[in-house]
Amino acid sequence: QVQLVESGGGLVQAGGSLRLSCAASGRTFSSYVMGWFRQAPGKEREFVAAISWSGGNTYYADSVKGRFTLSRDNIKNTVFLQMNSLKPEDSAVYYCAADIHSSVFPSLSHVEYSYWGQGTQVTVSS
Repeated sequence: QVQLVESGGGLVQAGGSLRLSCAASGRTFSSYVMGWFRQAPGKEREFVAAISWSGGNTYYADSVKGRFTLSRDNIKNTVFLQMNSLKPEDSAVYYCAADIHSSVFPSLSHVEYSYWGQGTQVTVSS
């Protein structure tokens, strides 16, 4: 069983920054591919970014590439999503997820992720 707890969401003006954190339970955190997804009202959940087991590889959706940076600390069992140059269209509930069965990277589909956090709201005002 893996528990994920997100934090760091909030309200920010366009052009601003937020840093999301996701703390994971479990002793094998370094064996999980970690990802972030987001879901806006009336829209499907969409992939945002993923990071490989060691953190040496990252993958981003085109919509956030160059603005978001995903990192992980395998000692603290935490992943961080640094979001810069935020746009109103980035507004959504952001979910952290763990793919515990991954053998290849990246995992882009939400169906590949076994465990999910409760989500944290990000609102970007224009």
